This record gives sequence, C-alpha cells and structure tokens, in this order.
Amino acid sequence: MGNRSVLFIYSAKEAGGYADFGYFEMTGSFLNYKSVLPLTKREIMITTHASMSILRIILGLILLPGLLFAQVRLPKLVSDNMVLQRDQPIAIWGWAAPKEKVTVTFKNKNYHAVAKADGSWKTELPAQPAGTGFDMVIKGKNRVQIRNIAFGDVWLCSGQSNMVINMERVKERFPEDIASARYPDIRNFFIPARTDLNGPEKDLPPSQWKAATTADILSFGAVSYFFARDLYEQYHVPVGIINSSVGGTPIEAWISEQGYGNFGDIQKVIIQNKDTSYVNARISKPVLSKSSMPENTDTGLSEHWERADYKPKGWRNFNIPGYWEDQGLKELDGVVWFRREFDVPVNWAGNPAKLFMGRIVDADEMYVNGKRIGGTTYQYPPRRYQIPEGVLKAGKNTFVIRVTNQAGKGGFVTDKPYFMQMGEEQIDLKGTWQYKVGRVDEPLEMPDKTAPLIAQNQPAALYNAMIAPALPMKLKGFVWYQGESNVGNAKDYNRFMPALIQNWRSLWKSENLPFLVVQLPNFQDISYRPVESDWAVLREAQNKALTLKHTAVAVTIDLGEWNDIHPLNKKDIGKRLALAARNLAYDDKSVVYSGPRLTSHSIDGDKIILTFSDVADGIKSADGEDLRWFAVAGEDKHFVWAKTRIIGKDRIELSGESVKSPKYVRYAWQDNPEGINFYNSAGLPASPFRTDGDFLNDN
Repeated sequence: MGNRSVLFIYSAKEAGGYADFGYFEMTGSFLNYKSVLPLTKREIMITTHASMSILRIILGLILLPGLLFAQVRLPKLVSDNMVLQRDQPIAIWGWAAPKEKVTVTFKNKNYHAVAKADGSWKTELPAQPAGTGFDMVIKGKNRVQIRNIAFGDVWLCSGQSNMVINMERVKERFPEDIASARYPDIRNFFIPARTDLNGPEKDLPPSQWKAATTADILSFGAVSYFFARDLYEQYHVPVGIINSSVGGTPIEAWISEQGYGNFGDIQKVIIQNKDTSYVNARISKPVLSKSSMPENTDTGLSEHWERADYKPKGWRNFNIPGYWEDQGLKELDGVVWFRREFDVPVNWAGNPAKLFMGRIVDADEMYVNGKRIGGTTYQYPPRRYQIPEGVLKAGKNTFVIRVTNQAGKGGFVTDKPYFMQMGEEQIDLKGTWQYKVGRVDEPLEMPDKTAPLIAQNQPAALYNAMIAPALPMKLKGFVWYQGESNVGNAKDYNRFMPALIQNWRSLWKSENLPFLVVQLPNFQDISYRPVESDWAVLREAQNKALTLKHTAVAVTIDLGEWNDIHPLNKKDIGKRLALAARNLAYDDKSVVYSGPRLTSHSIDGDKIILTFSDVADGIKSADGEDLRWFAVAGEDKHFVWAKTRIIGKDRIELSGESVKSPKYVRYAWQDNPEGINFYNSAGLPASPFRTDGDFLNDN
C-alpha cells in the first residue's frame, strides 16, 4: 500500500457497554486504529505484510450488528455526586455519534444539543443557586442518569506530592478530624496520574466523586480537605475539590503549550517531544547503570536472618534512629539487616499491636518473630505496620528489619516515632540494635550525559492529560502547592509562577479567578549563620504570584519538619488557605489572611527601618523574645545577624554591630529558619524576603 492513507470506518463496543467510533488509517507500513471518541487509548498496528485475511477480519467488524452507532457518553467529571459551580451558567458536555441529537433534562426543563462531526456535543444550563440532591437525565440513542448533583463552589487543587498526600497519611495526627468527617456536601474528585506529550486530551482517566464521610475521607488530599472543610463550616455551601496533582513533578509540566508563548526554549522542547522516534529513544535509555547483584546474593536471605530461631553471629551494635554512614559503614549501598529482642508483657501476648518505625531510607521489610508483617518500597511514607493477632508472645520477641539503600545515606530518619503500641500502652523501640551487611552493591553511575525522558516532567505533559479535559468545568478558584521539584532551578520559577496563573486564567476565560499558592515550608538542616538558600529563592519566586491581582500566598515557614519534605501539619495549611479564600473569593474583607508584608525600608544612620502592611493590630513576637532570623549587610553584601526592635505597630528597627553603613536586609533567608517568631496579631507569619534581590527591585 506504500505511503497511501486508507480509511475504514469502524465501530466497536467497549467492555463497559459504550460504543467506540473511529477509523483505521494506513500510513506507510502500519495500520493504526484511531478513536474519534476519547476512550481508553489503544492502537492496533498491523504491517502491510500481514495476510489480507487480517484486513478482512477488521473490515468485517464494520458489519457486526448493534455496533454501528455510538451512544451518548459523558466525561468522567460529569457523573454521580458531582459538584457544579453555583451562580454561573453551567456547561454539560459529552460525545455521541455525529449529528446525534442529545437532550439534557434538569428540573423538568430540556436543553438540546447536536453532536458535531467529531462526536462532541455541549449545552448550557442557566446559573443555579447553591443546593444538593438534584438529578439529571441525558438522552440520545441511550439514556444516562446522573444522581445526587450539588451546586456549590468548585476548586481546582493542583501541584505535587504535598497536595497529593491524603488523610490516611496524617491519620495519627488528626484522628478526631477523621472520626468527625460527616460532610456529604464536601466532595472530592481525585485524578489519577496520566501524561500526554502530543496535545490536550478530551477526557480524564477513570475516577469518581466521593463525599467527605468516614467511608471515604482517608482518600481525600489532606490540604484540600481541611481547606474545603473550613469554607464549608463558614458558608454552609457545598464544596467540590478537583485534585489534579502528581508527586515529584515540576511546574513546567502543568502549563499548557499556549502558555509558553514567550518561552522559545520550552516551545522547542514541546515540539521535539511530539516526535515519537525521539521520545521512544529517550524513554528506552537506561537511567542508571549498575552492576547490581540479584536478590539471592543477599546473604541474609539465603541464611534466613529473619527467622526467630536464627543464631546471630558477627553482628555489630547500631543505634536506631540514625544512618549507617554515620555509624561506621562508609558509603555503603546495598542491604543491611537490623535485629533486636524486646520483652513483651503477658497482657500483650497474642493480641494485635501497632508498630511505628519512623521513616526508613530507602526500602524495608519488617519481621516479627519470623513473620513478615509489612514492607515499604521507598523512603517517604511513614512506617506504620500492624502486628497481626497471634504473633506476639509473652517475654522475648525478635524484631528484624531488612533495609535496602541504593544511594546516599541509608538507615532510620531521626526525630520520628519508633515504638510499638497496644491500646494505651507503648514499648519504645529506639536504642541499641544489632546490624549485619547482607549485600554490597556497586555505586550507581550515569551511562552518559544524556538524561532519560520522564514524561511527567516534560512541559505541558500533565496539563494535556490532567487539566485540559476539565476546562469546561466552571470554577471558584485555584489552589497550588508545588515547588519542591523546582528548587534546583529556583530562579526560573520567577518566570513560571506568573505564567501558570495567567495561563490557567486565560484557559478558563476569567482573569479574576482567585489563585492561592502554598509557599514551601521550612525544611532540611538549620544553619546558624546567614547563608544562601535555593529554598528561600524558590519561596521568593512563589511570591511572584502577588504581583498579579486576586492572588494570595499562604506562608508555611513555621509548619515544616526539618527531616521530612512531607510535613504532617496539613490542617494549618488548609486553614491559612481558607482565610485567603474568604477574603479574595468570598469578598469578606474583614478576614486577615496574610502575615506582615514589607512595603518599604529606609536607612537611619547605622540602622535600617522596615515598614510592613498586613499587621492586623500590630507586629508581634510569638514568644516575647527579640525577632529572629533578620540579617543586615553593607555594600559588600556580607550579612550578619541583626539586633531587632519593634518600634511601632508596623515598624521594626534593625542594626548590626559590625555593619556601620547598613544597606540590605534579609529575613528568614534559610532552608529552615526553625523557630521563627515574627507574626502579626492575627497569628500569621511573615514571608521570608530580601531587599538585595531582583524581586523587590523590579516591583
């Protein structure tokens, strides 16, 4: 057939009972099936050297009775329990056979549409007040009923892992909030991760709306749930959360191709990523080369060190928590086993118990008395295991942990909980264990300088698959919690943050949609000297949002954990976001939602005077001590810690003993300015800032 294109109209019923409608296209030596409707992607590729009998079979499918006409199909978002934006005209859309007539019936009124040549159709309902419990019927050649519809406020919540982290992950910290989750009018639609490098998709991957009740609350994103709950309790209006987030992803992946109009470098990447041969070559390239040994070379596995009756020989002492590189094992990648005996009271014997082993870098398998009770494959989740009934015995019990680490420090993260619990009783698991090396791996090495292509990190890839299909939904606003993946190129975030906001507002055709940003919290080691900080630069770039109207940045510099990129206090983050929403989205200007913001600074001899807005009733020291984490510098930009004095409701005086002619100021310019105490009277912290950077000078 050469390079000719041969089209065959084809219809095939999906497993779910819906009909697909598409065609086969012959290009070169391949026969590709292409669906007109955005069903699950698949391709049938047959070389022209295949027998004609295969083509006859394909063509014969056209004649199968009952498969010639597509049925009305709705997008995943338009489904039972959905929340639609109140007080705005509402789009209802979907797909059907070309020219098929579709009727939407709502509140005893009919709204009509006719499917276009590509099968798409859309109609519009008039604005509706807040309310719940509505049904809708859509008819074409088939009939679809949607039940329990609510009209309220719909928020698109997006970002990376800290927006993904669900209530299950924080259940030990907020047990009462989970037990009291009885909010059927707060509903969550979580979008599973999917990418597309070629362009916007028409529908989202399978998901469903779920209500905030005890049955489903653990699946809700924690930040978005606490945010929605605060708003619901304030206004008693249904809240819909569309959570479109993927862990470990950069901001570039969430901006549309059109949003990169002024980014020539990124436009080239997007075009290149549409080249299938280029992408396949990059994806198939190995990420890392490693002369790794197979699992059975782990001596611990072959000798069964996990068994309770194993007789340990040659084991050494190790203090948990801690990293093995800090306790005598230099640059070891591989498998290390840990072992200890614990005495268990008689009343614990045979009963189930909970085991908390902090966080482990990277992967672990946990054994109690020879029985495997669980394992985790990567470093970030907290280790929470259930010891089943019948495993524990009175007296001595053997605990064994097999830890695998492939790079960096391996072991047990400090400042985390390590204990066993039954009821109100606990047994502390910290202290001296024994360890033995089971396997030593060769260090990981990059095979060459060409990095592999990871689709979820590519420009527009997540927008195409996880944002674009939601464009017909009307929204109340956006919530954005992302930035950790961009810390390595923090300065570029200055371009991306405004670009994302402008892009999404343009796509939703509303330049006033509120956009709420979560600023990155304090994280990593504390430095007690003024230093440079990429985390601080990223936070400064997030403040670029404030250069656009109807935006807010929730400062969380006091809510982080030095040793965990996923801090557990999502409740206060949600609360601060809700304060911003009340002021910006609900126009309650009496609500204070920001901490102190620097408005000006002046030099008075050997002192610098700072003036702030958003102080409520005044600047406060949270602990009554002098304000911490302020630094001053002269023309040489050599920063030293400053002596601070609050000299009025909205002013602070700074001086540095060794700086006689101060010119610049920095505040909380650290990865982790632990223990900040600079707040306003409303209890909201000031954002980190500097006066020697381009950000303030440009604005």
